[in-house]
Formats: sequence, C-alpha cells, structure tokens
Amino acid sequence: MSRPAVVLPPWLAHALRTQRGPVPWSAVGRGGLAAGPLLLGAVLAGRPSVGVVAAIAAMLAGINDRPGSRRAAVRRMGVPAVAGAAGLLVGTYGGEELGAVGLTLLLTLVGLLAGAVSAVGPVASGAATQLLVASAIGAGMPLPETGWQRALAFLGGAGWLLGLRLVLPGPGSFAGDFRFDGERVAVASVYDAIAELLDGAGTDRAAARRAALTAALDHAQDALAGPRLRRYASSSAERRLRAQYAAALPLAEAATALAWAGEAVPARAAEGPRRLACAVRANTPTGPLPAPSRSAPALRALDDALLHAADAFDRAEGHEDLHTRRRPLPSLVRRVLGAGGREYGLRVGLCFGAGVAVAQGLHHLHWYGQHTHWYWLPATAVFLVKPDLGPLVSRVLCRAAGTVLGALLFAGFAAVLPRPEGLVALVAVCGALIPVATRHFAAQTAVVTLLVLALVMVGGEPQASAGRIGETLLACAIVLVVGHLPMPGQRGGGVRARLGAAENAARAYVAHVLREADGEAGRGDGGVGGADGGIDGEAVGGGRGGGESRGALWGPRHAGSRVSRDPRVTRWTLRREAYRTLAEARAAIALAAAELPPLARHTEGTAEVAGALERLVDTTTACAVHLDDSGRLTTRYARQLTGAVDELALLRRAG
Repeated sequence: MSRPAVVLPPWLAHALRTQRGPVPWSAVGRGGLAAGPLLLGAVLAGRPSVGVVAAIAAMLAGINDRPGSRRAAVRRMGVPAVAGAAGLLVGTYGGEELGAVGLTLLLTLVGLLAGAVSAVGPVASGAATQLLVASAIGAGMPLPETGWQRALAFLGGAGWLLGLRLVLPGPGSFAGDFRFDGERVAVASVYDAIAELLDGAGTDRAAARRAALTAALDHAQDALAGPRLRRYASSSAERRLRAQYAAALPLAEAATALAWAGEAVPARAAEGPRRLACAVRANTPTGPLPAPSRSAPALRALDDALLHAADAFDRAEGHEDLHTRRRPLPSLVRRVLGAGGREYGLRVGLCFGAGVAVAQGLHHLHWYGQHTHWYWLPATAVFLVKPDLGPLVSRVLCRAAGTVLGALLFAGFAAVLPRPEGLVALVAVCGALIPVATRHFAAQTAVVTLLVLALVMVGGEPQASAGRIGETLLACAIVLVVGHLPMPGQRGGGVRARLGAAENAARAYVAHVLREADGEAGRGDGGVGGADGGIDGEAVGGGRGGGESRGALWGPRHAGSRVSRDPRVTRWTLRREAYRTLAEARAAIALAAAELPPLARHTEGTAEVAGALERLVDTTTACAVHLDDSGRLTTRYARQLTGAVDELALLRRAG
C-alpha cells in the first residue's frame, strides 16, 4: 500500500520551488565581463572605490538582465539604473547633511514614494528597488567620492553591462538579422502556443495552454516594443516581423474560441501554426499551409486567419501598431495613489525606515566597530519587503538561508584567496553566476552576498561575514513584524487593484464586442430596435425587441474602449489588454495565496473572481469570432455571455 504524498503548505512549497529552463549562456558571458573587469580596471587605476560602485551597479543590472530583446532590455535595465544613480545622490548628500533622525525620516519618505511607484509595473518596481538600495549604500558606505562622482560611477557600471547587452550577439542573433535578439523567438513562440492550444482543445489542458498563449503574446509584445530611432518601423525586416506578430492575433482569437467550445479539434488544424512558427524562426517563406475543416465558425475563422497569415508573410508589409493600449500619465498617477500603491508604499516605507533606524542605532552603539557599513540591514529589508520576489515568509527563509551560505563560503574564500586579484576573480565568477542564480531567491542571495562581501573587502573593509549574517536576521525579523502589522484600509490592496484593472479591461472588451454586434445587426434586415439594442431570443441587436439591454448586461460604455477605423484592430487591442491584465492579476493572487494564513485570508475569493473574469473574456472572444462569421449572436452565445456576466456580478456581491 503506497503512502499518501506529503502536501506542503503553500508558503513552504513556494520557498522550495525553482524556475527551470536552459542556461542563458549569453547572459552568463555578459555577467562575467561586467562587474569583474570593471573592478579590475579601477584597481589598476588606483581607484578601487569607484570600481566598487560600478561593480554594484553592474550586479544590480545583471539581476534585471532577463531573456528578451535588446530593445526591451534598454527599459528593463536602463530605467532602474537611472533610479539607482538618483538614490546614490539622495543617500550620499542626506548622509552628509543630516543627523541620524533626519536621515531616517528622509529615507523613510523615499521608501514611501518608491513603494507606491512599485505598483505601476515590473520596470517601476525594479527602479524603486535600485533607488532604495542605492540610497542606503550612498548614506552608509564610506567612500571618498562625492555624490555626483558616485552617481556617474553607478551609471557607468550599469551602462557597461547594458552596452554589452546591445553589442554582443544573443541566441537569436544569427537567424537572418543581427539586429534581432529575441524578437524572432518570441513571435515564433506565439505560433507554437497557438498550436499547443489547438491540440489541447476539448481536454483538461486547454485552460493552462490558453494561459501559456497569453504569456507568449505578452512576451512578444514586450520584445517588439522599446526605444527606436524613429516612431515607425525603420526596416523591411522590422516591418516583416511586426506583420508576422499581427498575423498571429486572429489565429489566437480563433484558437481561443475553439478551446472555449470544449470540443476536440482535428490534428490537422495545428499544423499551420507550427509551420508558421518554423518560418518565423528561420526567416524563411511559409510554404503550403494545410487548411483546416471549415465546419464551424471558429474553424472557418482559423482557416481565414491562416490565409491572412500566409499573405502577410509573403507581402512583408507590417502593422506598426503592437495592439498595446497606451497608459496616459493620469492613469499611472491613479495607480500610484490607489489602494495598491498606498498599501505597498506604506509597507515599504515602514520596513525601510525601520531598517535605517535600527542600523543607525547599532552604528552609534559601535556595533560595527571602526567601520560604517550599516547599509546592509536596510538594503536587505528592501529585497525582503518586495512582494514581486515571492511571498513574505518564502522571501525571509530564502534570504536567511542564502545569506548564511554566501557568508560562510566567503569566509572560506577570504582565508585562501590572494588579495586583491583573487577577490576580483571571485567578483567576476559571481557576476557570471547571477543570471542562473536568479531562478531561486536563496541562490541569488548567496551569489550576491559573495559578490558584495568581496567588493567591500577590495574597497578596504575587513572581512564581515558574521556581521552580515546578524544584520540579515535582524532585517528578516523587522520585515516579518511589519509585514503582519494591521494597516489602515483594506488589506490585499495590491491584489485587488490588479483585479480591478483586469475587470476594467474586460468591461472595455465586452462593450466593444457588443457594439460590433449592434452595428452588424443594424446593417442586417431586421435593423436595430433601439440605441442600445438588446439580447432577445435570437440575436444581439434587437431585431424583435424585448430581452435584456446592453446597458443592463454590463452597465455604461467603458471610456477606454475607443472605436477605430477598423473595429477588429480595436478589438484585438482590447482583448490583449484584457488577457494581459488578467495574467498580472492571476500572478498577484498566486503570490498572495502562498502567504501565511493571517495574510492569505485578506485575498480569499479573488481567485474565483479572476476565474469568472477569464470565462467572461473567453466567452466574449468566442462571441466575437461567431459575430465575424454570421453577423449576429445566436441564443447560445447570448445566454453564455449573459451567464458569464451574471456569474461575475454574483461573486462581486458575495465578496
């Protein structure tokens, strides 16, 4: 008789979970060429302190050096680097001009601001992290350089790694055009995900594969977006790749509709997207594409989309629009000042401020002896308080374990390595390990601890492994206490803010599809019964009156759903936004669910709301495909859409 499997609690299971995937050898090479050579050059020039700052900047940029395109890396690595340089200025001049109390208040305010800005998105969160870490380093690390010299050294170190990212070839650079590094792979992965979704239609794997398709489309959007010299695509290769991405959107729509129907799809249907994926990767013509059966509206839409894709691949005339909705400044400000931003900012500010206060107290009690390296404690608190790095207890466990391991390893290395050349070599090795270590927070912490301890010793500080362990455990205690303190307002504000954004995006998508339905019905024989149309026994559009109006179905039209010259282009943009915000909400909900029960209970029920939103958006996608095919929504589709809206409303009332 087999023993039952041991089920770990979510907070412990998350701490043991490791990301998998191939080794990013190009990032490993860049890491080895970043911090170590910068430090070596500074040591040879007689300015080791400058090398320490530059190497720290390269290390932080290396943490953000994730798979993707060069253009995406400019924003993902460059924006945090600028924020880090600003943090060095604030910390340096604050530490020079203010006493312990004034500096603590200043850095607490910086923490409040940085925490609130983190709610905007991943890049903003990375920038806030570097702002806080650099401000602590600027205030606490004894360096001979002035504030602006430190900031320039920081920008130089991060810029060096970013320059390597832009100049050195990546894994996708040899497929036709050196300028592309990750874009082709990202677009090809979309077609592969479409094929996988078609294979999974009618099975219990369909939901997971639809989520994988969303992730692939998000990654492709990010890979193709980014700074360029001109607003519009500047080369035929660029236009061709954008055309290939745009051609995937109707295919994804049709595949989602087929998966929603819950019926198996002939294997032949997935062959076309797979051949398109191969053509994108190899930058070759598509060749003949197998046509799927045209026995159902979604299959006809799939066939039409394949024909459109083949034509787009051959003509290579691309769409400039990546179907990403621009977020104006007022909406970003609302997100910063909203419930999620306020809760995030308050928690980060309290943790960072408490870390600074405790570190300042220990410093004035001469805990650190003759040296003033009190920055480690508040910098550790920054990484611990960031929820995008994992649930709170998971972060604390991983940080403590990683610091102990890294400090013990460094104590051994410091006893045998020659100085400074051995320590410089250790910094180079750690820089190369960072892209692999980022797969687990404990491993990343261990590598970063090794690297920073080596940098501190090269800069003239004594071996401080024991002190680092003590400060890390103190930071863990501070964050655990503050993380479980009652806060004003509703807890789980970050999760609910993302869920609210997903609901708003779904509203815009549903409203646009219903307007399309009204327009199609208005052009038909029956006409539109009224300004708002209606859902009657046969179709959306009010041909025979009666039924439930669109206003009753979903409320007033959403202000964000604009009608363009091509309604389908607007629809694809709104669909992309709906699925993307849903994915972000799902990720936040999963992290919150892995917290300890006292914290996890504040977001109970949000997973059910997210599931209802996903079903609503899937149903709306199926309705849109059917609408394109027949020009009207039948009873089945109208009832399914109304039922999805009613389910969401019921869950909202219950919550």
